[in-house]
Amino acid sequence: MENKPTTQPKGRFELKYRGVDCLNCGHPLQLSDKFCPNCSQANSTKKLTLLDFFEEFLANYLSYDSKLWRTLAALLLKPGKITKEYISGRRLSYTNPFRFLLSLAIIYFLIISFNNEFDSFNKYGYNNQKPIFDLNKEFDKLEFDSEEERELALKQIDSLKINKYFKNKISNKDSIILNNPTNYFKEINNENIAYRFLEKIDFFNTIVKHDTIYYFNQGVTKFEIPENRENEMAFNLSNKLLDIEKRPGSFISSLISKLPFTTFFFLPFFSFFIWMVYIRKKHTYTDHLIFSFHNQSLLFILLIVSNLLNALFSFRSEGFFILIFAIYLYKAMRNFYQQGRVKTVIKYFFLNTIFFILGVLAITILIAQSVFTY
Repeated sequence: MENKPTTQPKGRFELKYRGVDCLNCGHPLQLSDKFCPNCSQANSTKKLTLLDFFEEFLANYLSYDSKLWRTLAALLLKPGKITKEYISGRRLSYTNPFRFLLSLAIIYFLIISFNNEFDSFNKYGYNNQKPIFDLNKEFDKLEFDSEEERELALKQIDSLKINKYFKNKISNKDSIILNNPTNYFKEINNENIAYRFLEKIDFFNTIVKHDTIYYFNQGVTKFEIPENRENEMAFNLSNKLLDIEKRPGSFISSLISKLPFTTFFFLPFFSFFIWMVYIRKKHTYTDHLIFSFHNQSLLFILLIVSNLLNALFSFRSEGFFILIFAIYLYKAMRNFYQQGRVKTVIKYFFLNTIFFILGVLAITILIAQSVFTY
């Protein structure tokens, strides 16, 4: 007697669409095979329709037995245990930790970019800064006996160029540079290399702000600046810093867009310190790296939720979710490494200190790199 499935498959998986050979790898199949046992492709000869395409897409992400939901559930409800199961061999049940973390990092930093309008910070750029004292406004408040007297006073003020002084607010150092740029540059060119390079950046910053210098060769011709690599680098860096000063919001947006990728260069270094702290445990470096990926993924999930709540209800919840993560991290270390409370607490504070130091170093390098490439 022929065995028939108790539940009739629907759509692309109906029996009339079943084949005897896999269309992907050519492996022989039975009509009862819903998927190829060799490559896992669906056993279906039906032409892919738009409805089939979206059904498969949604099934992968919304079905209760999907890898994504199992990973989220294990990550949220079983601190540290998901890493134990993954490194013990149950990898098909969960999403790849690296890919999962990368996806969350990109989602988080996209939300940050949209929720926080960093471009609005451009109004604080030096081009948009208003003078502290506006002489014209103050002059309009004065009362004169006649229009002739008012015009005479205005001409006297204009002849002194007082209003220009208030608007430009040139510092003493800038005035010294602008008074004789050629001689000033020759003087700083005799200093030691570190001090000299910083002074050259300051020099070019002042010249570009207050003079019509747009590229390095203009400065070479106009101020008799030696045409060498050091001077050109100082000029280019000065221009980059000036662009940041003009548009600080755009620079912050550019910086944030690079943070997801910084995470993946930072965590391998941090995992090395975890491996050193737990060197007596029979875990490989890769095990510690996967543990770091899982914990960082949980942090991104909490920060994503926090930012969504902030956007919806207009309040700051980051502190609360970071506190949750701090407790979660302790439980994850206890469950994964199976050590006592005292040892775990000591290692917890030590590793968090290392994490903070490496984080500051990574952000410093990122800022420096962003300045040169902005």
